[in-house]
Parts: sequence; C-alpha cells; structure tokens
Amino acid sequence: MELELKLLILLIIANGAPILARNLLGERFNWPVDGGRTTASGAPLLGPSKTLRGLLFSILLTALSAPLLDIEWRWGATIGGLAMLGDLAASFTKRRLGYAPSSQADGLDQIPESLVPLALIAPVFQLGFWQVMMMVAAFYLAVPLISRILYSFGIRRRPY
Repeated sequence: MELELKLLILLIIANGAPILARNLLGERFNWPVDGGRTTASGAPLLGPSKTLRGLLFSILLTALSAPLLDIEWRWGATIGGLAMLGDLAASFTKRRLGYAPSSQADGLDQIPESLVPLALIAPVFQLGFWQVMMMVAAFYLAVPLISRILYSFGIRRRPY
C-alpha cells in the first residue's frame, strides 16, 4: 500500500475516533477541552463538542492503528494529536466567525485537521509539497462522503 494512502487512512481514523468514542462511551468522560470557557462576549472558546475524551481517543486509536499500516505507533499518535490540534484550531476559528458548535463550515472542517499533521510530518516521511496538497484534497473529498455514510447508519448525528 502506498504511503500516501496509509497516511490518509490514519487521518480518517483520527477524524472519526471522537465520534466512535462518543458512541461507545456515551456521556462518560465528556469533558470539554475548553472547560466551558467563553470569550468576553459570551461566545464559547471551542464549544462542548470538542472533548478531552475525543482528543485522547483520537490519539490512542490512531496510535494503535498505525502499526497495522506498517507505521510506527508513535507517528500514529503524532498524526492523531496533530489532526486534533488542527480540528481545535478550526473550531476556535469557527466560533470567532460566529458558527454554532457542531455547525458545518466547508473546507474549514477538513483542511486544518489534514494540513496541520501532514505539513508537520512531511519531512519525516519525505513528502513533497504536491504530495501533501493531494492528500489534503483527498481528505477534503473523502470526509464528507464518509460522514454521510456514517450518518445513514446512525453513527453520526449529522450528515456532515
């Protein structure tokens, strides 16, 4: 299997892990990353859907999945953590732009959580600029499709 496909699979796992954690654990460990903090205007910093449970589950599941793809577990954990960092940055930006928690923002919902990890691991995996851009584009196209499929099976709460 090509390296780019393996990394794309790990990004998809990192992205889907918080949803899986919510479905498996329900409301247990549902602690918001921002601690419920708000800005001076009262807007949430990140929102209640960004949880410590999802963050940790993403890192753990991506780390456990990486060796199955012949990638060291530590790089899987790194990819999971960086994908969640990109996701948190996107959520922070969405709150500043006035989007409600869990609302859809095309591009902003996909690009940071793929670009951040891929850009930062590119030197380790000897990925060129265009390889990274192609994987970001593939992630951008794949995630909404996968989300709709998961929604049709009742795994996701929203089709996006």
